[in-house]
Amino acid sequence: MEVQMEQSWKAQLQNEFEKPYFEQLTTFVKNEYRKHPVYPPGKMIFNAFELCPFNQVKVVIIGQDPYHGPGQAHGLCFSVMDGVPFPPSLRNIFKEIHADTGAPIPASGNLTRWAEQGVLLLNATLTVRANQAASHQKKGWETFTDAAIKTLAAQTSGIVFLLWGAYAQKKAEMIDPQKHCILKSVHPSPLSASRGFFGNHHFSRANQYLKELGKTPIQW
Repeated sequence: MEVQMEQSWKAQLQNEFEKPYFEQLTTFVKNEYRKHPVYPPGKMIFNAFELCPFNQVKVVIIGQDPYHGPGQAHGLCFSVMDGVPFPPSLRNIFKEIHADTGAPIPASGNLTRWAEQGVLLLNATLTVRANQAASHQKKGWETFTDAAIKTLAAQTSGIVFLLWGAYAQKKAEMIDPQKHCILKSVHPSPLSASRGFFGNHHFSRANQYLKELGKTPIQW
């Protein structure tokens, strides 16, 4: 099956595109976009891969679902397009960055600037029906994004995986802690942020690890 995707990732994941689950997923997603409002816009489904090529990944942040409100999702987990108010989790992420590194709270919640520095902002599910959270879960996306995580973890070393919340932490099973840095905490959502997301220092710790490996740190 021909999939429009950044070339280095496409080479790594080509086998997935030929599997029955991916064909079924493609049929499902095409039907959803035809019949319903679905986010993100179709051309942005693989935006996380597009902006952060395979051999440039330094940090991985794993989300669960795209935002399901209009104008928010654009293919990067936790990120919203320019001019969109910060969702609560993103607001808390910026608060922790400010407390941890001193970086000012930005004017925009668009995290493209992170992706272009080597931060893979990957949702486990890459599409969602408007106003229906989790509506595209268990349709095959998780199989695909797990394959991306496994391939990245196996073929590289020295990547920081930021696993926030129980869902993301399950992905640690696919990552060799001898080859990579795994940082875990509760999710940045308002329901849990005060129980360990605030004060986790993940952003400074990630940069310290990258610097120890001779890599350029992320400008959070």
